[in-house]
Amino acid sequence: QVQLVESGGGLVQPGGSLRLSCAASGNNFRLYAMGWYRQAPGKQRELVAVITPVGSTNYADAVKGRFTISRDNAKNSVYLQMNNLKPEDTAVYYCRRRPGPGDLTNYWGQGTQVTVSS
Repeated sequence: QVQLVESGGGLVQPGGSLRLSCAASGNNFRLYAMGWYRQAPGKQRELVAVITPVGSTNYADAVKGRFTISRDNAKNSVYLQMNNLKPEDTAVYYCRRRPGPGDLTNYWGQGTQVTVSS
């Protein structure tokens, strides 16, 4: 079974930075698109960023220019560098392995809390 484990969340002040990591188990990590999502209290889970197997990226408008998604296939990991954090970025951040070749299952990590506050 695929396991996704996020880390790197915490409490930061506005304008600060965090780097989230997602370590994935399972085979053929390189064949799957990976995404970061977030969910604030009372809100729907929303897409933050996605990266394809060939490294193409896409971002939510709210984070463009501030967040960067990347992956290291040799480490079965995906990262989210978050700069210039704002209070509205406060949410639980989730890593997702998107459905792909040989496995149409959605896999989610347990989430990591990011709180941006003075």
